[in-house]
Amino acid sequence: MDRGKTIAEKILSAKSGVDAYSGQIVKANVDYVMVNDVTGPIAFREFEGLSMEPQKDKIVLIPDHYVPNKDVASAEQAKEMREFARRWQIANYFEVGRSGVCHQLMIDEGFAAPGRLIVGADSHTCTYGGLGAFSTGVGSTEAAAVFATGRLWFKVPESIKVELTGSFRKGVGGKDLAIRMITDIGVDGATYKAIEFSGEGLASISVSDRLTVANMAIEAGGKAGIFPCDELTEEYIKDRVRGKYERYYADEDAEYCQMLHYDLGEIEPMVAFPHLPENGRPVREADVAIDQAWLGSCTNGRIEDLRIAAEVIKGRKVHPNVRFIVVPASMTVYRQALDEGLISLFIEAGAFVSGPTCGACLGGHMGILAAGERCVASTNRNFIGRMGHKDSEVYLAGPAVVAASAVAGRIITPDNLEEI
Repeated sequence: MDRGKTIAEKILSAKSGVDAYSGQIVKANVDYVMVNDVTGPIAFREFEGLSMEPQKDKIVLIPDHYVPNKDVASAEQAKEMREFARRWQIANYFEVGRSGVCHQLMIDEGFAAPGRLIVGADSHTCTYGGLGAFSTGVGSTEAAAVFATGRLWFKVPESIKVELTGSFRKGVGGKDLAIRMITDIGVDGATYKAIEFSGEGLASISVSDRLTVANMAIEAGGKAGIFPCDELTEEYIKDRVRGKYERYYADEDAEYCQMLHYDLGEIEPMVAFPHLPENGRPVREADVAIDQAWLGSCTNGRIEDLRIAAEVIKGRKVHPNVRFIVVPASMTVYRQALDEGLISLFIEAGAFVSGPTCGACLGGHMGILAAGERCVASTNRNFIGRMGHKDSEVYLAGPAVVAASAVAGRIITPDNLEEI
């Protein structure tokens, strides 16, 4: 085929040894496969039925969804993962206390890197595209196949090109761009497509914000969200990445199925109303009283997010009608927040600070909502019953809006706190 390639096509070509273009099915070598305490047990049972030796160096096991274990059932799941790791001597098993939310830990521990092909039995595995990887969620049975062979089949996706110009205004970040884009194209607008970001605006987007945007590619149905590796990427991973990696860039004559353009300077603080991430509105149009504010998750639980929220809440108090729950995404982030005094600042404001866990993000524990309650959260999904009772409501926003709302008792931007 006489045309250039997208980043997705280049990575899948390199990993499969095939001159691959969108629409082709290839068998590719996977760099890492990750499972958590919910998806792992199914993968372990399927793998055991294959009677094969595992590809130990490629397997990463991270208990995070129901940890610390909330009941006997979740304890049994975690035990099954622990026993699998011991039986097969899987070195990359991360116990509670030395772990975190799986996608953040994959970054902290250097598994995610440019040009890598990573699969995970969790839909938000697409997060690592913020570092230039092709990463995507798979089912537990597919994860078991990678345990055994180190390979998996892929249909090479078409790509949507998102050209970015300008720079974010103060108080605006990756979450706002993600909600705006998903609102524009819909929750099925990128189904089985890679979303590739480009343009001079990339230079003004922090890696943390890139990870947030890539994380939410799946909320538009995307197979992957990919940012090209640049100096910001290299600086971000230089002290944590494991092994060597390759950088891939799209050709000028690459073919895309759709083109989008955003001037970052025109993006404003956004909030996604229940019950879909595509229900985005500017925060200035929201006038919603809340019962809970929740800061954390694989989307916005990094140290950069905690710093933003801490700056907003510093010297202020959580509204008496609100529970503000802060959940660092990993022990590394937790220690950084301790060292920087952020934990004390949140506690002094009246927030509850937890160790790393997925917890309430998936309706597990540590912040479940009762009927009729409303929560503004820095998470990625606000489906019916996502964080608790089916009659509760979840509003998605960035860390600055979450923190400001915790103080105001209603969804608001930090700029408007002065009016209260």
